[in-house]
Amino acid sequence: MLSRAVLLSAAKKPAALVLARGAASQPERPKRPEQGGKVRLGFLPEEWFTFFYNKTGVTGPYVFGAGLMTYLCSKEIYIMEHEYYNGLSLAVMVVFAVKKFGPSLAAYLDKEVDKIEDEWKESRENNIQQLTQAIEDEKKEQWRAEGQTMLMQAKKENVGLQLEAAYRERAMNAYREVKKRLDYQVERQNVDRRISQKHMVDWIVNNVVKSITPDQEKENLNKCIADLGALAARSK
Repeated sequence: MLSRAVLLSAAKKPAALVLARGAASQPERPKRPEQGGKVRLGFLPEEWFTFFYNKTGVTGPYVFGAGLMTYLCSKEIYIMEHEYYNGLSLAVMVVFAVKKFGPSLAAYLDKEVDKIEDEWKESRENNIQQLTQAIEDEKKEQWRAEGQTMLMQAKKENVGLQLEAAYRERAMNAYREVKKRLDYQVERQNVDRRISQKHMVDWIVNNVVKSITPDQEKENLNKCIADLGALAARSK
């Protein structure tokens, strides 16, 4: 029976570890006390003795126990045959084994329990660290996503500025082209005006020259000579 319980506990140990690791994020349950209540004679609870104190005093539990055993043995309710002595010797051996090997076995089992608890605690702390790191990574990813949103907004504004610059550049090119054409028309009209004026002046001069007779030319020439002579006399 004991070996079957040991095998069942060993078979359930990995499942218990898995469940403990899976529930690492849950709040830790309070530990059960490792030490039980006080006992007397190695197996009788202290409460059984304190129950008699109010009625029989301190020696009451012992008298009751001794009287009960005497009654059972005297009435042969409990028969002391060879199995009794085998059980008595076995009890002595068990008590000796408990007193001799109990502390070392208890220390070994306590170490194993502490080892399992340390493994669970380490697994829980590792899980907490992983979850904490995952939360930090998620916050960083959210921060990066916000940065990407701001970057996209800046890119949209940059594209808008580029479109505005292209529009202004094309408007300036259109203004320059229109100005060039208007300047060309103005210059063309000025050239036409100058040519017309030149032709007009040439026509007038030619007509005036043609209207002057040789006598008038001679008279004008003599008058010019006279004027030059008068000017020369004045300069002296």
